Amino acid sequence: QVQLVESRGGLVQPGGSLRLSCAASGSIFSVNDMGWYRQVPGKQRELVASITRYDRTYYVDSVKGRFIISRDNARNTMYLQMNSLKPEDTAVYYCKVWTGDSGVYWGQGTQVTVSL
Repeated sequence: QVQLVESRGGLVQPGGSLRLSCAASGSIFSVNDMGWYRQVPGKQRELVASITRYDRTYYVDSVKGRFIISRDNARNTMYLQMNSLKPEDTAVYYCKVWTGDSGVYWGQGTQVTVSL
């Protein structure tokens, strides 16, 4: 089994910044792609950003230029640096990991609220 532990989110003012982390531990064969998703009530969970083992990245259009995804392979940890936050970024953020033995794992989710 693989466990994913996300850092705590929080309340941030518009224009502010926040960094999330997601650490994978347990019986990890290898960690391949990693990604951040977010979900608001009544809507489907959406992919925000992803990163491959070789640091190829993807961003949804709404966060391009504001969010930066990165990873530390030695620590099996992924980060999401969120800058210039907007109220519409408010959501529960989840990390997701794909492992080399075809495993797929989700973090527990962390609330990010952007508000005055």
